[in-house]
Amino acid sequence: MTEPADDDAATPSRRGGYRKGTERRAQILDEMIRMVAEQGVDASSLRSVADALGITHAALRHYFPSRDELLLAVYREHEVREQGAPERMKSAIGDMRESAARNRAVPGLVQLYTTLSADAVQEGHPATREFMRDRFTRLRADLAELIRRDQAAGRIRDDLDAEDLASLSIAVSDGLQVQWLLDPDAVDGERVLRLLERIVPTGGTTAPGAPA
Repeated sequence: MTEPADDDAATPSRRGGYRKGTERRAQILDEMIRMVAEQGVDASSLRSVADALGITHAALRHYFPSRDELLLAVYREHEVREQGAPERMKSAIGDMRESAARNRAVPGLVQLYTTLSADAVQEGHPATREFMRDRFTRLRADLAELIRRDQAAGRIRDDLDAEDLASLSIAVSDGLQVQWLLDPDAVDGERVLRLLERIVPTGGTTAPGAPA
């Protein structure tokens, strides 16, 4: 009669399998981020990534069953790498301006973001829709908090609604990204966002129509 395998003895094998799987998943994401950054989303189908890694399409689908799951994982990983400094966020519009400057070097990843945004409003992409909706919810809340701090410090007029100004900042930033992708020589997102910073009235500014 065969003796049952000892759990402790089996553990290294299982852990080795998990580790190998984790390493392979990271390898896939590394390759996908490279491909998207260099070539854009169109060149990054599941099959092209599998071919670049020398693995079968079926093996790739084991880790990422669909194109949506792969694109979302790539964008999440890209965000994690971008957020290396947790205290980077200093001001609502200023941080977006810095992000616009960094994005000039990776147009393919900007295209990935706009692709996810477009997919999110179409039927058949429930995971993407949930991801983008949650992302906008978090981003509005984070930016609104920064705006309230600026209002308390007198840098932004305190009668402006923080959530509305946060939504406006996101709309401007995202719209500029689309325009820049279509005509990069005509649109300077960093410069336009700097203009928006100057337009937002500071504390103590006389409201339009009010007596001086």
